[in-house]
Amino acid sequence: MKQLTLEAFEAACEQVGKVTLNTELIYSDYYSQITGGRVYLKPENMQRTGAYKVRGAYYKISTLSEEERSRGLVTASAGNHAQGVAYAAKSYGVKAVIVMPTTTPLIKVNRTKALGAEVVLQGDVYDEACEVALRLAEEHGYTFIHPFDDPAVATGQGTIAMEIIKELPLVDMILVPVGGGGLAAGVATLTKLLKPGVQVFGVEPEGAACLSESLKNGAVTTLNSVNTIADGTAVKTPGAEVFPYLQQNLDGVITVPDRELVTAFLDMVENHKMVVENSGLLSVAALRQIDGAGKKIVSVLSGGNMDVITMSSVVSQGLILRDRIFTVSVRLPDRPGELHRVSGVIARALGNVIKLEHNQFVTINRNAAVELRITMEAFGTEHKNEIIEVLEKEGYQPKLERTVI
Repeated sequence: MKQLTLEAFEAACEQVGKVTLNTELIYSDYYSQITGGRVYLKPENMQRTGAYKVRGAYYKISTLSEEERSRGLVTASAGNHAQGVAYAAKSYGVKAVIVMPTTTPLIKVNRTKALGAEVVLQGDVYDEACEVALRLAEEHGYTFIHPFDDPAVATGQGTIAMEIIKELPLVDMILVPVGGGGLAAGVATLTKLLKPGVQVFGVEPEGAACLSESLKNGAVTTLNSVNTIADGTAVKTPGAEVFPYLQQNLDGVITVPDRELVTAFLDMVENHKMVVENSGLLSVAALRQIDGAGKKIVSVLSGGNMDVITMSSVVSQGLILRDRIFTVSVRLPDRPGELHRVSGVIARALGNVIKLEHNQFVTINRNAAVELRITMEAFGTEHKNEIIEVLEKEGYQPKLERTVI
């Protein structure tokens, strides 16, 4: 069957429905207030295997012949497609070999192994891992399952659009994360087949904007390098097979800097109590760049597989970027009671001290002999500025320092 047609999408919905969970839309009061529209989240971070990738993987494998499946499957992935293929392969009782970049978070590696797949760690980014996977396919006769540059895989991913439109028929705009383009191609193509007036925007990290560059050049373009915390979308080259569908059906591409993904993680945890990985946050970070007034908007949260070390780092950096945690240094006379005095000033300004560093040997001047570095918690930028102003009024000369938690 020819893929990315309405007939193929209907077949994919039937197949994918056998293994996927029902990820109903979640209304976001927080982001609705920011955009002036009505924002809904499509929580594929709550999907089986923790990401949407199981859709395309399972549908692709369902289209293979028994002979193709029996040879074993091989793929390359930064993590989520790996788990999707591993899960689908296990469902069909066939072997799966997954090549993952050495930078893949440990949680994704372990979960892929737990699903019964053989994991090979090779290459620094997806593109290098893919070269290894293609070589293994040639050497061992495995059937290669491309994570995004395959019309059948893209068709499986597009089932998300069918679910969105069924649940929210009057949707005006859909925002979709972009790595290699399989998800965006599937969602945009089916959306335009069903509702041509609905806008679909791809969203990619600034440090891996391969689709933006390709669309600008009018041809698939490979970036020299990628640099982003969004590991699931750290792709140098968009898929050549899906690129024409992206050209035809996307209404545009939005790029997001890493710092906005960091603060978006904080927003999702605090306002929706959900863990969404950096790549999945692209579609919510982009909400701050669009004109959403009066529109019904769906942001696809593509995955939630983030290891706890990365999570703790992102939370810390998010608090710092939002001025919820900051550090100042002040000089104090070397005499009893000065530490108590400055802490009282901060307490009256409702600052919450997290950490103190007390250095008595910064100078031989006894009138300013102690340097005190104070890391404290505030409600945000306005409150931070208020605390600094109070310190200045009390005769201190607070100096903002780099915050390290």
